[in-house]
Amino acid sequence: MNKEIDFEQCTKCGAELSDDFCSKCGNPKTLKRIDGNYILSQIVSVLNFDKGIFYTIKELLVRPGENVQKFIHSDRNRLVKPIIFVIVCSLIYTIVQQLLNFEDGYVNAGGFGDSAVTNIYDWIQKNYGYANILMTIFITIWIKLFFKKYNYNFFEIIILLCFVIGIGMLIYTTFGILESITKIRVLHVGAILGFIYTSWAIGQFFDKKKKVNYLKGLLAYLLGMITFYIIAVILGLGIDLMLKI
Repeated sequence: MNKEIDFEQCTKCGAELSDDFCSKCGNPKTLKRIDGNYILSQIVSVLNFDKGIFYTIKELLVRPGENVQKFIHSDRNRLVKPIIFVIVCSLIYTIVQQLLNFEDGYVNAGGFGDSAVTNIYDWIQKNYGYANILMTIFITIWIKLFFKKYNYNFFEIIILLCFVIGIGMLIYTTFGILESITKIRVLHVGAILGFIYTSWAIGQFFDKKKKVNYLKGLLAYLLGMITFYIIAVILGLGIDLMLKI
C-alpha cells in the first residue's frame, strides 16, 4: 500500500514540496523566525574574514583585477556584491567625514557665486561618497573607449568600478582619520594613493602584462571625473537659466 504524501507549494518558485527544501530552487519549506540570533548571524556573515567585507577588501587590495574577473566570469559568491560594497564603503566615508569633519578641498565652485552650480558643488562636497557612485557612469564611458578591444560591456565595467571605487573611498577615509588624529595634512597623500590604486586595479583587470593599460586606466579615471564635474556645471547653469526665464 502506497503511503500518500501531502505536497505543499514552494513559496518562492511554486514547485511542489515533499521535503524540507525545494528540489527545484533550494528554498526552505519553513523559514526560521527572525530573532537576535538571526540578526547576529547576518552581521557575522557580512563581516567575516572567509567570505565577507573584510575578505573582499583584502582580496581587492592584493589582486583586484584577478578577483573582479573571477566575479564576472566564474564565482559570484566569494566577494560581497559590488553594489552593496560601494554603498557600504561610501556610507563609511560619509559617516566618518561628517563625524571628523575633515575637508578635502578638491571640490570647489569658486567664481560662480550664489548659483545652482555652487549648490551642486556643495552637495558633491558634502556627499562625496555618493557622488563617486554617480561618477562611475562617466568613468565607465571613458574605460569603454580606451579598452574597447577587450569586449567587456558597460555593466561589467560598472561592476569593476564599484569594487575599485569602494576601495578608493576606504583609502581616502583612512587618511582622513589619520589627518584628524595627527593634525598633519596627509589627506592629499590618500588622494594620490587612491589614484595609483585605481589605475593599477583597472590596468590589472584588463591585462596586467601591458604597462600602457595602467596609464590608460588612470586617464580614464581622471577624464571620467572631469566629465562629471563639467556636467555638474552645465546642469547648474541650465537651472540658473531656467530660473531667470
